[in-house]
Amino acid sequence: MNTTTVCHMHQTPIFNSGISQFNRLYASTRLSFRNPSRLRTQGSLVIETPEGQVVSDEETPTQSESKPVSRRLILLRHAKSSLDNRSLRDHDRPLSKAGKADAVKVAHKLQQLGWIPELILSSDALRTKETLKIMQEQVRGFLEAEVRFISSFYSIAAMDGQTAEHLQKVICNYSRDEILTVMCMGHNRGWEEAASMFSGASLELKTCNAALLEATGKSWDEAFASAGFGGWKLHGIVTPTS
Repeated sequence: MNTTTVCHMHQTPIFNSGISQFNRLYASTRLSFRNPSRLRTQGSLVIETPEGQVVSDEETPTQSESKPVSRRLILLRHAKSSLDNRSLRDHDRPLSKAGKADAVKVAHKLQQLGWIPELILSSDALRTKETLKIMQEQVRGFLEAEVRFISSFYSIAAMDGQTAEHLQKVICNYSRDEILTVMCMGHNRGWEEAASMFSGASLELKTCNAALLEATGKSWDEAFASAGFGGWKLHGIVTPTS
């Protein structure tokens, strides 16, 4: 008799404790379902964000909130080169005195306009490299930019109607989504043709002229796809004299 009594006295608190734990769990569950925005379950099919927007488990809230951003493209033709030494190959011609002065002016004008690239893709011709070096000496932003020398920029510029498509492929290959301004440095006739095709306007790019173009997209691929040929906004042409 005493044994049975003791047994019941020990079982009752345990059973009551279990009920209390169950009630707390049930109350917490009900609270969570009253506020669906609190749900953050792994492996679920849907997730509800605090704003009440439902996204799939394969799409994070950050991805769903990303929006197209402005992407800026600078097409810069090299500064004027020297023809004093006729024995040099075209690829190896240096800048003239006037060309060096023009590179200084254009570097500062781009800085004043706020068009400083984060990525520079340049022909490997000597006159293009010298143009870039002067700009880097004048404006720190050009020195801090990532630089890639693309040998094909020299040859593609001489091929009719092929530069714009080639530039698109190279830009998408070397750029990243976080890069918003790219400058491509090269030669005519290709650079002039590309600027005209992207903007849909008939443009002239003299030496050390820069066409400022803009399109929008979550990536450079998307910007090129959405703008296509003729859909890029032309902000203007920067020259050493204007």
